[in-house]
Amino acid sequence: MAAKSQNYFDSLINTPFVTRIRRNHGLEHATLHLLSLRKPGQHLAGHSDASGFWVLGDVSAEEVQAAVQEALRRIRAGERSLVVHPNCGTNFVTSGVLASLAALAAMIGVGRRVQDKLERLPLAATLATLALILSQPLGLKLQERVTTSTQLDTLEVIKIVPGRRSGIKAHRVHTRSA
Repeated sequence: MAAKSQNYFDSLINTPFVTRIRRNHGLEHATLHLLSLRKPGQHLAGHSDASGFWVLGDVSAEEVQAAVQEALRRIRAGERSLVVHPNCGTNFVTSGVLASLAALAAMIGVGRRVQDKLERLPLAATLATLALILSQPLGLKLQERVTTSTQLDTLEVIKIVPGRRSGIKAHRVHTRSA
């Protein structure tokens, strides 16, 4: 049964739509890494979808263009670590889910009385903390293997459009894959 589940999972993350998102997500991370090196202390964020990604923050279109092109070149040259970013939402979701499950596990069998729940609070906090520690490397592995891709051979940047997103200076990077 596990092999069947793995095959289903592999076929899902390798569908053309999901593959495009994963490629854009990887390029987005690499672009943010490079922009962060060039603009230390600058607050930057990103968001990917099937047709490209957003770079949010106070950077110019020229800086985004240069970072995107360098990111593409370096990933294609084998610098796969650029697609994994410590501030990715994958990490935050992994942490939240594991900490929630750990706290829930600590409360299994507790009655309705508030006193009973309070007595389990130290256990819940300990398990949630352990889950957060475990989630750090797990979130990075999930990015590496599931939510991003380094297979950018056929990915091309069509255009970069400056604008605003939620009132923040942003650039939309449009991509396509062959």
